Amino acid sequence: METTEVVIAGGGPTGLMLASELRLAGVDVVLLDGLPARTGESRAGGIHARTMEIFDQRGLLDDLLAQGRMLPGGHFGGLRLDFGDFDTRYPFMLAVLQSVVERELDRRATELGAPVRWGSPVTGFRQDATGIDVEVGGPGGPRTIRAAYLVGCDGGRSAVRKLAGIGFPGTEATATGMLADVELTDPPETQFFGLRRGAGDYSVVQFEPGWYRLVVQRHDLVMPRGSTLTFEEFRANYAEIAGTDFGMHSPRWVTHYGDAARQAEHYRDGRVFLAGDAAHIHYPAGGQGQNLSVQDAVNLGWKLAIALRTNSSEVLDTYEPERQPVGARVLNNTRAQTALQRPGAHMEALRDVMGDLIDMDAVRHRLGLMITGLDIRYDTKGDHPLAGRRVPDGDLGTADGDTRVFELLRSGHPILLRLNGNQVPLPAGWQGRVDLVDAHTRDQRWSVPAVGDIAVPAAILIRPDGYAAWVTDEPSDEGLPEALTIWFGPAS
Repeated sequence: METTEVVIAGGGPTGLMLASELRLAGVDVVLLDGLPARTGESRAGGIHARTMEIFDQRGLLDDLLAQGRMLPGGHFGGLRLDFGDFDTRYPFMLAVLQSVVERELDRRATELGAPVRWGSPVTGFRQDATGIDVEVGGPGGPRTIRAAYLVGCDGGRSAVRKLAGIGFPGTEATATGMLADVELTDPPETQFFGLRRGAGDYSVVQFEPGWYRLVVQRHDLVMPRGSTLTFEEFRANYAEIAGTDFGMHSPRWVTHYGDAARQAEHYRDGRVFLAGDAAHIHYPAGGQGQNLSVQDAVNLGWKLAIALRTNSSEVLDTYEPERQPVGARVLNNTRAQTALQRPGAHMEALRDVMGDLIDMDAVRHRLGLMITGLDIRYDTKGDHPLAGRRVPDGDLGTADGDTRVFELLRSGHPILLRLNGNQVPLPAGWQGRVDLVDAHTRDQRWSVPAVGDIAVPAAILIRPDGYAAWVTDEPSDEGLPEALTIWFGPAS
């Protein structure tokens, strides 16, 4: 019987990111996907600031920036949101196809020793006190892999979730979106998003030279999940709403989706975890889906590694409490956006009111920070304004030269960052397990999204995902041993 430490079902962005995080920590991984090969399809078309920060901290962002287009903001229900003054190095949305993101993540996972095994669906599992036997099908015949944990990153119809018997409650679809990547004989002079007409709205966006993504949303139609949409049907629906088909031809991909919103009742069942669309599905309003899923993976990866390396699994109990509320919030705001996009005079009046409100910085920031994920705060002990929030990417000077906070995170290790000469001691029981970094900051204050300016702390315990596990403004280790134990296991 084959053995490994973690089996991941699903070779999309979530599974690839999780595999890379685990391999970075030295964890043995088997990455499976039931499809015969990668499809090249790209349901998602962009990434937001928080996900760009995550890719930056792992050295993955530069290639994606070179292949995408920087857009000055996003939207809420089709109403524009300007991100330009947000406290991040990346105050924009990066228009980049999911297939490009997958290609970069696939390359990284393969380099780290976790290539996708295609044609390998998970068909069952049996877990016990010491591990889990994962049953795998495919052309090679049924086989079993013994592991410590199984993670379902296998999409909205997740086999792992169903096999675990985890409920997936939510709301049914009330509208249909249709998407096609095509060439245009008579393209519009400018690209546009969400022009409203009749029973829906329509868009034209160019991601690659010569290729356009056309999207039409209809609120008078619900297509059954799993049904097929032909190119001719797409063209007819698009022309009906838009009044033209722009001479579309040579489709590369045609699909449809609904606004059903569902979330797993639990993200964990013993040794089985769910991440990405296996844990939540929703309408792609605001471009949040891929970002939510990648951040699930980054939250879970280092926690699995800690559990495996310290034989202390308590940190795994924090995965669901941290990520399930974030997913629930996305479902809630996408439902609101779907409602805001419905046709009719009453809705137009509401959109006018909402448009005026969004012009107010407080409203724009509240919605924009939610859409981008920049305002996420996890429940962490301590009353410091940075506790539980992502550490800003401050410029640092160290004995080894100039660097940034995110560059320190390239190793995927937890870090005790001591700033500006403050000598907060790292307890002996965690030396060698937590990197100790002394640095000076160029700035005396840092800007934190949803908080504002704060004085640069004396020291920060930074989790591998970039969030602050403990912060102090004094050269004292009060509370540090407790935080180290909670997040990184007991002292050696």
